[in-house]
Amino acid sequence: MSVINGVLFHAIGASAASSCYTPQKKTQSWSWQTYWLAQAFVCWLLLPVIGAWITIPQLWQVILEAPKDAMYKSFILGAAYGIGGTAFGLAIRYVGFSLNYAIAVGISSVVGTLLPPLVHGELGMILNKTGSGWVMSGVAIGALGIAICGLAGRLKEKDLEINKNLSSSFSLAKGLPLCLLAGILSGVYGFALDQGQPIADVAVKYGAGRFQGNIIYIFSNAGAFFSTAIYCMYLHVKQNTFGEYKKILGNEKSFALSLNYLLAFLTGLMWYSQFFFYGLGHTLMGAYKFSSWAVHMILLVLFSSIVGLVLKEWMGGKRRTKWVLALALTILILSILILTYGNYLGTESAL
Repeated sequence: MSVINGVLFHAIGASAASSCYTPQKKTQSWSWQTYWLAQAFVCWLLLPVIGAWITIPQLWQVILEAPKDAMYKSFILGAAYGIGGTAFGLAIRYVGFSLNYAIAVGISSVVGTLLPPLVHGELGMILNKTGSGWVMSGVAIGALGIAICGLAGRLKEKDLEINKNLSSSFSLAKGLPLCLLAGILSGVYGFALDQGQPIADVAVKYGAGRFQGNIIYIFSNAGAFFSTAIYCMYLHVKQNTFGEYKKILGNEKSFALSLNYLLAFLTGLMWYSQFFFYGLGHTLMGAYKFSSWAVHMILLVLFSSIVGLVLKEWMGGKRRTKWVLALALTILILSILILTYGNYLGTESAL
């Protein structure tokens, strides 16, 4: 039952993340870097501190006792994750959102899942445990589902280009390296949490329980904010957009400006929610906790596709495109069921 609860917590986090960028569509006259840095401050600096302060007993004492090397590793790996996020955003302009999502998230799902046990030298031992075959099959099938979902998205984009007579800036030569970079570095985030586990272990001693992972986010997410802020500041200097934090279109418009900040906060809150519930789900995944990242990524793609259907983003797509999407969603659901069953078998055999 604990594994099922863990998957449900992952589902809550993934559902929040799948629609967290919809508020951006309502912002007025803010450049990408202004909005991105504002929401990044909320989800990667402000809320991790608040979340840890609320859920980690004797937070400051835990920080004083926690190993410093775990803090540094989590921060540096989090910074790499931030670079991956930036590469993801840049790749969209060359290969589109859907194909970028398929390649980057597909790679991230595999890298973020297998890297921790591989680095710890535990992968061979894990493969000999009960249920491991189901877990590995679930990871592979999930990656396949993500790839097919990306294919459906690319077909949709081509359908809409034909229907709207749009010219395409598609360039696989430019976009593919960025997709690969985004996938690898985004997958590193799962390893950042793994390397921060010694900090969480200290929090457990003070009664953090299921909320133990919240203290790791102080360091991993701060690293992501650091690397992201550098790029946003570069864009601010290049495009002279620092003034957007105080003004809109050169005039004081307090309501519109306040609304922008509110929408950025909402994005940050929804984005941070995935981390909060990821931590809760991770502690309940039993013998194969390393599979949490795959479960999260697969659910993220699944719910993102469902959100797209609800928002009618697939209107205008051909019947073939919709059948490919239906196949992808079926495979994603199947992979989650397989991963859940594999984790269940592993947990039961460990009792």
